[in-house]
Order: sequence, then C-alpha cells, then structure tokens
Amino acid sequence: MRQGSGIQVRVVSHAMPILVMAWLSFALAAASQAFARDEGASKEPFRVPRATSAVVVDGIIEERAWDDALTLELDFEVRPGENIKPPVRTVVHITYDDIHLLVAFRAFDQEPEKIRARYRDHDDMRGDDIVGITIDTFNDQRRAYEFMVNPLGVQADGVSSMGQSGSGGSYDRAWDAIWSSAGRITDRGYEVEIAIPFTQIRFQAIEGPQIWGLDCTRSFPRDHDYHIGLFPRDRGANSYLAQEEKIVGFEGISRGRNIEVVPTVTGFALEERADFPPDLTLEKDNDLDLGVTATWGVTPNFTLTSAFNPDFSQIEADAIQLALNETFELFFTEKRPFFLESADYFRTGGNLVYTRMIADPLMAFKFTGKVGRNTAGIIAAYDEVTNLIVPGVNGSDSETFDSANVSLVGRYRYDLGADSSIGALLSQRRGEEGFSSRLSSIDALLRPSNQDSFLVNAAWSNTTYSPEMMETFDLDAKEISGHALTIEYAHTARDWFAVAEYTDRDEDFRADLGFVTRVGYRKGELVGGYTWWGDARNWYNRIEVGGNLEWASDENGGLLDKETQTWFQVQGPFQSFFHLEFVDRTEVYEGSRFENQFTTRFQGRVSPNASFSIRVNGVFGDGVDYTNVQPGDRVRLGVNLDLNFGRHLKWEFSHLYSTLDVSGGRLFEANVPQTTAVWQFNTRAFVRAIIQYEDIWRNRDLYEEEVDAKERSLFAQLLFSYKVNPRTVFFAGYSHGREENQDFDMITTGRSVFLKIGYAWLW
Repeated sequence: MRQGSGIQVRVVSHAMPILVMAWLSFALAAASQAFARDEGASKEPFRVPRATSAVVVDGIIEERAWDDALTLELDFEVRPGENIKPPVRTVVHITYDDIHLLVAFRAFDQEPEKIRARYRDHDDMRGDDIVGITIDTFNDQRRAYEFMVNPLGVQADGVSSMGQSGSGGSYDRAWDAIWSSAGRITDRGYEVEIAIPFTQIRFQAIEGPQIWGLDCTRSFPRDHDYHIGLFPRDRGANSYLAQEEKIVGFEGISRGRNIEVVPTVTGFALEERADFPPDLTLEKDNDLDLGVTATWGVTPNFTLTSAFNPDFSQIEADAIQLALNETFELFFTEKRPFFLESADYFRTGGNLVYTRMIADPLMAFKFTGKVGRNTAGIIAAYDEVTNLIVPGVNGSDSETFDSANVSLVGRYRYDLGADSSIGALLSQRRGEEGFSSRLSSIDALLRPSNQDSFLVNAAWSNTTYSPEMMETFDLDAKEISGHALTIEYAHTARDWFAVAEYTDRDEDFRADLGFVTRVGYRKGELVGGYTWWGDARNWYNRIEVGGNLEWASDENGGLLDKETQTWFQVQGPFQSFFHLEFVDRTEVYEGSRFENQFTTRFQGRVSPNASFSIRVNGVFGDGVDYTNVQPGDRVRLGVNLDLNFGRHLKWEFSHLYSTLDVSGGRLFEANVPQTTAVWQFNTRAFVRAIIQYEDIWRNRDLYEEEVDAKERSLFAQLLFSYKVNPRTVFFAGYSHGREENQDFDMITTGRSVFLKIGYAWLW
C-alpha cells in the first residue's frame, strides 16, 4: 500500500483556536458517556482486615496476622494462556496496621529446584521468578503503584499510569520507594513478605474506609514466561487499571509527620586534559559538595519536595548511542529520583516536558497532589546552566550555555468518568541576556468505551533568544512564536487494532523544557495489525502481522518523507520473540529527493534457561548520507548477551556495528562494544566494572568537509555500591577515559575517584 504526495492535510495557524474550541465541545459532549462507564464498572470490594498481630518481615509466614488476613488465590493464567487455570498455585494474604500495608505470598512449585532467583540490585530482576502487588490508591483507574519481589527478597517498584496515549498507558520503573521485603525458597516453592509504609505512597485524604484498586501477579518463567493474575484480562481493553479488583478498609491509617530528609556528601578528585591536540598536562581538580533533599507529605494526597545544592550525578553511565549520520538529537532517559517522583503527573503527550533539560540546579522545588478528580503538579528550579535544543525541519542542534535560568512547569488535569481526562500545561524559562521561553498547552484523552480512545494536544509557544544563542545557532529572528497540534484515535480489540494520528508543528514552535527536535512539518499516520493468539500447547504464544503508512510535508505542502511499513512478529517458547519489518521510504533532504529506499529491519530475543539470554537487532538496505547528501547502502547490527553464573555473578556484553557505503566506496565503519560484570554480594551491596569502547573509521576522500579519519575512545569504571534503601547509599568508584584519532595515539583524557554518601532520615 502506497500513499501519493498529492493527498495533503493542511492546518493554518489561525485555525488553531477553532480546532481547540471544537475539541472542548466534543470532550464535554462525550463526558456523559464516560461517566456512564464509570457507574457501570464498579466491582464488589474485598474487605481487608486490620492485622491481629505484629509482623516480622523475614520471609517466614508464621504470624497470626496472616491467618486472619484477606486471603486470595491467583486463579488466572493471563499469558500465554487466556484466562485459564495456571500451572502453579499462588496464595496472597493482605492486611495492614497503622503505618504499613502488609502482604505475603505463598508461591507453590512442584519443582522448586527450577526456581529462578538471583541476588541483584534494586529493579534488576529480569528473567527471575517474581510476585507482586499493584494498588490504585485513589481508585481512579489512572495511576497505580507496583511492588515486586523475587524469591530472595530483591525488590522492584514502579508506577503504572494511564498515560497520554490512546492505545495504552505507561510504566515508570525508575520510581523508587523505601519499603521492606524478604523471601526464602522452601521445599514447596517460595514465600515472600512485604511491608509498604504508608509514608511512601499517596492516597485519599478521607475519614473512614477507603476503596483501592488491586491486582496481584506472579511471573513463572519456565518453558514459557507464564504470567498469572488475580482476575481475567480483557485483551481488547485499552485500560489495565480499569479491570482491577477492589479492596476496602484502611480505616485510621497514618502517614505520621511524613517528613523525609536526605543529606548527601559528594566528593571527587580528578585529572582532566583540557586541550586537543593534547598537551602534556592533566589539570587537577577536586571538590566536596554538601546537599540536601527534603520531602514533606503535607497531607496523604499532597507532597512538597525541595532540593538545595542537590547531588544529581548519575552513578550509572548512559548507554552509548551512536550519533553517526544522525540529524536529530538523541534521547536519554531521566534517572534522577527528584524528577522521577510523580513524573507521570506532567505527561501530556508530545514530550513537552523533558526534565533532563534542567541540568545543574542549585535549588529545585516540586509540589504534586490529587483531590477528587483534580490532579496538579508544579516544578520550579534555579539552574546554573542552560541546555537548549533548536529544532528544524531536517535536523536539530543543541548547546549548553554557562548562564543561569529559572524554570517553571505547572500541570493540571481533571478526570472525566472512568479513565478519561482533560488538562492544561504551562512552562516557562527565563535566563540571562533576555532569554525567555513560554509554552502553554491543553490536552484531553477520552475513552468512551473499552476499545476506543481519542487524544488531542494543542500547544502554543513564544521564545526570545539571547544574542549569544542567536550567534551560536545562526538564528535570524530574536523572538518567535508557534503552535503544535496532535490528534490521535485508537481502536483496540482482542484480535486487531487500528490507530490514526495527525501532527502539525509549525517552524517557530519550541518546547525548550521538553524534547521536541523536529518542527515545520505536518504528518499523518495510519497503523493497523491483526493477532493470532496461542498458548503453551501451541508452538507460538502470539503471532502478529501489521502495516503502517505515514507521510509528512513541510508548511508549503512540499513532501518531506513518506513511508510504508509491513511487519511480522512472533512470540514463542523460552521467552522468545522475533520481529521482521520491511520499509519502503521516499525522503526529501536539503532539496534532494531519495526515491524508493527499501530497508529490512529485525529484532529478536530468546532466553532458553536461567543462565543465558541473547537479543539481536539489525537494519540493512538503502540509506542516505546526510553529511554529503547522497544515497548509500547501510548496515546496522546489534547483539546483547546476558550470562548469569550462580546467584551472585552477572556478565553482560553488547556490540553495535554500523557501516554506510556510497558510490565511491565505504564512507564510514563503526564498532561499539561494551561489557559489564557485576558481583552482587547480597540484596544491598555489589561491585561493578564497566568498559565502553568506540571505534569509528571514516574515508576522508569521500567527505566534502574536513572530518576525523579515526576516532577511538575508551571509558572504564569500577564502582562499589552499598544501599540500605534507594536513598541511604554509599558509592565509591574510579573512572578512566582515553581517546585517539589520526593525529595522536590513545592517551588519557581524564581519570577520577568519586564518593557519595546519602542518608534518608524519616519521621
């Protein structure tokens, strides 16, 4: 199926208010149907009794409180089987005291010697046996906390939210809470105990009993990755949280003063080479920083967090992303706890808030909360540097300026019916030399049925650049204003799905506190697929075929690109997955048209046993040399190996290989291997070694501009980590960097010793 460039959808800027008003009218008209869903979707809640004795979290389920607790069984295998009897029995007990939610699992297994469990760091349990609980504490079917534990007591936690996507929600695994867990393997399976302080979660500020949404799950990886749950799943529904069971109770629970103060001490000593070509001097520097982050639960449903001179350093380095022949900025995931708390409150679609743009704040504040159907959040920060992305039609550029700015983000959302919403976002940055940036947006997500959803996001921006910014980016206008519009409709059914999306971003639209790298285009996209379901009796668990048609034009209607995709994917035994995709693309770049570029893409993974897993991906076919604006043939291959040796040692290896050939020969070749080895002593301590290497070769004769013929870099890090909990930590490490090019051999560019101590005081 191919789309010609003669069919175009045009939206001019003066039509924006009309579209927005039409959308708000539609939202209010549809709200009544959404409320009807809400009234008909309630379930009879299970009563959770108060604990009748104290509980010691040691993985031994022997206290009387467990005998008197709410007891449920996980009766449904939801994957790969569809709501059938599970292969193993799982019993969960739920109770509470004044300050904890208490949960215990009895996970029975007729072959306990096959249980997969390893000592790992927090949130790292891939491939293990796991039990967990999901609680929607506001019972609004929009946001829920997840707490998961493996048979040795290793923890993982996160937040599920409805997201701002018509086709589903989102999951933030990077959110961390302070809670207790313990597990042990027995001759009948394994047992797990969990105690979650009410200080770590947000819930309704009401007197009397509360109703929460609930799911309890078990992951049972054997010949298949069996997922077992508390209730049957509707595979065609667009909301997982709307299907949860309900529990009632929790009278008299307390968050106490709910104050958490985390002082940190961060120190480093480094030697760094300042100039290239290299001189003989490594400049020395050292520093010792004191900082503090404080959180106050003003009420059970409102939280204030402040940070002064916070340590926002990342102990874990970002994974290498190869920037060769890329025209747009690369995205890196946020990992800093301050910004991850309630991050879903600020999502509206379109990446309008990207907190990594706040790079080095001297102080920062965040206030989030929910009352009834109203959800709100504010982030304010004084940043000592200014990160800036300037987007364009065919590419983007970025720079960091040594000038301070004040950033402010405000978000409000009103819930409609069972799982629909409307909301607004305001963001602003003011910096030195007249720099300012403002953005406002309104959004709505309507789910009038379990299968249908409709999303709209409209945004307006105004940016004034400083003279330094204008010179750096060679900008013509000091002040610009623009708009953006996204509309998406999605239909999901058990066996098929369809999505239609339209995006319009004019060339002067900016989201300077977000991640918007392309503007000046209008884009339409149609996606659809059909699924055949299998189970453990079939050789496959799931087979899907589908297609995607998209086209984009500039603001004058000229073609930018059009693409047709068809794909096939299958999930099978041993946690296997394979995806094969064929792409036919026409692209216009810098006035040159590249017709009928045919590309094949693939990715796959398999984990035949507890000790070994492998992932592969690749792209090969036609490509474009964006530096010299000419056609080429590209190859991009990646492989990831994960090996586990016993319960304590993990080794990972990855390699990325990329080439581009043009008419004159091979333009470049890149190899990027990385290896990581971790010895995990127990659930709290580990030592880790990382080596990252990058080797890039270019044929200078085939470039129109001056480039390095050879670029090689080596980064190594050794880290010792001890964590009592995610915020009471001790880190000590050493890192070393080296570089090489055609002008000099491999030399040391820098080396450092670093130390971090943080302690969480809880009241």
